[in-house]
Amino acid sequence: MVIRVLVADDQPMVRDGLRRILSEAPDIDVVGEAADGVEALEQARLLVPDVALVDIRMPRMDGLTLTRHLAGGPTRVVVVTTFDLDEYVYPALRNGASGFLLKRSGPALLVEAVRAAMAGDSLISPSITVRLLQHVTRPPQQRPHPLTEREVEVAGHVGAGRTNAEIGAELFISAGTVKTHVAAIQRKLGVRNRVGIAVWAWDSGNVKP
Repeated sequence: MVIRVLVADDQPMVRDGLRRILSEAPDIDVVGEAADGVEALEQARLLVPDVALVDIRMPRMDGLTLTRHLAGGPTRVVVVTTFDLDEYVYPALRNGASGFLLKRSGPALLVEAVRAAMAGDSLISPSITVRLLQHVTRPPQQRPHPLTEREVEVAGHVGAGRTNAEIGAELFISAGTVKTHVAAIQRKLGVRNRVGIAVWAWDSGNVKP
């Protein structure tokens, strides 16, 4: 199956570079481009791409607002930014982005981020994951939550960036069972994807090292 991608960035050279990289992947097709958030939203509604690569700082509508509009719909969002600790990235993840990638991350990681988003997973640039989360998370908040003990355990592994298969191997359950737990966690916490679960796990101090 070919993954249909929309690229949204206000710099023509960046859009061209992203298109060139993605076009090298046999399973990815760039179906549209946008120079600002408003145009990106219009293109997303018209083309219904599988994944949108969204810059944070764009005219008319920024990437954070665009992410909020797109998240929860048929198009998954991967935020692409220049800055290691951009203050807008964490809100973007809270608003439903399926990943966070630095523009300098390289072609392989960009392609993997698109594939991960399509698969319902998430990818955050490894070089900044810990720094980002340490920078933006508060001390653990011990609040009542609706999760079972097993679901808290699964959420902690999601927060550590593990895949369903890796979590299953760690907990001696099938990847399918993990997927069921993840879906239940999303529903109970009211989050849109695995990134939302990871945010909760970090906020609550439940990340499994």
